[in-house]
Amino acid sequence: MHKVSIKPQWTISYAEGQNLSHRLLELLADVQEHGSLLGSCKITGGSYRHAWNLIRQGEAQLGMPLLNMARGKGSSLTPVAEKIVWSGRRISARLTPMLETLASELEGELSQVMSAGKDSFKVHVSHGFAVEKLIEALAANGSHIERKYMGSQESVASLHEGHCELAGFHIPQGEFEALAFAHYVQWLNPKKSRLIHVATRRQGLMVAAGNPLKIDSIADLTKPGVRFINRQPSSGTHFLLDCFLKKAKIDPAKISGFNQSEFTHAAIAAYVASGMADVGLGVETPSRRFKLDFVPLATERYFLLCNKDDLLSPHLQAVLRVLNDPAFQKSVNDLPGYCADHCGQVQTLKEAFPSSLVTPRK
Repeated sequence: MHKVSIKPQWTISYAEGQNLSHRLLELLADVQEHGSLLGSCKITGGSYRHAWNLIRQGEAQLGMPLLNMARGKGSSLTPVAEKIVWSGRRISARLTPMLETLASELEGELSQVMSAGKDSFKVHVSHGFAVEKLIEALAANGSHIERKYMGSQESVASLHEGHCELAGFHIPQGEFEALAFAHYVQWLNPKKSRLIHVATRRQGLMVAAGNPLKIDSIADLTKPGVRFINRQPSSGTHFLLDCFLKKAKIDPAKISGFNQSEFTHAAIAAYVASGMADVGLGVETPSRRFKLDFVPLATERYFLLCNKDDLLSPHLQAVLRVLNDPAFQKSVNDLPGYCADHCGQVQTLKEAFPSSLVTPRK
């Protein structure tokens, strides 16, 4: 199996035709991560002298300092260096799932030519951190996966239309469960559909460390001066927000940034952490990774949807083996806000949603 990798790379160019070194951009990110230039070099194994040369070269090109130096306190990033680092993090968070999808498509095309039509496994899923780990584990075990990251609504519709064998989507527990189930019901079949439980996870508000604007509820999104960043309309997270707004009788037009969206939870976190927005709705994991505060609002179940007749296929059996592996379940439990209880359990629609008043279409 040949692996295709596509990585986002960016730089800053000048009229003279010079570019900031890509390694400089990586170095600034390492300094932010590890707290100092020296600490970064020790951890990454890079040359301190070479790192300083890169810093000086970048400062000369920009015409302004990139590091603050204080005796006995090491080094920290200047505001312009911070902005450069967060720009890179936002680019990576926004583009990586799209590039992984494209890489997977290219792998499939190459495999058809190079592997004499070797069978592939089409997975269309809402982007999430547990499902990322699942796909990595399957690939490591030799499964040939063609994955596409898309919104929950698109994923479920894709399986219904026969474009994939496995679709990932999430439904909140509690007061919005029946409403969310009804949202997807047109693509579900009570006789054929089967749900594979992956994890529960917490959704909430991502805000700056210390929550300086005191954003503690959905109603606070309408505060004057509060800038919100949304998920795309086809996402389950956008649907969850709509549920909260309808319950609170809040007009979306009163939320600054409601119509501005990103395509992943990590991109939302990066957007807030970079100062481009004050708050976003998403899962807890990227909030902690970007050192943001997190205000939990809902717990939801993340499911993989498949057809009953496919459960005994080699591809689905490989998925179930990974999901039922204690090592995999531990890796999911280690994700902030995630819980792997019932991971790998297969259920009918009625078993998963016994209290739902909605009858799926046949």
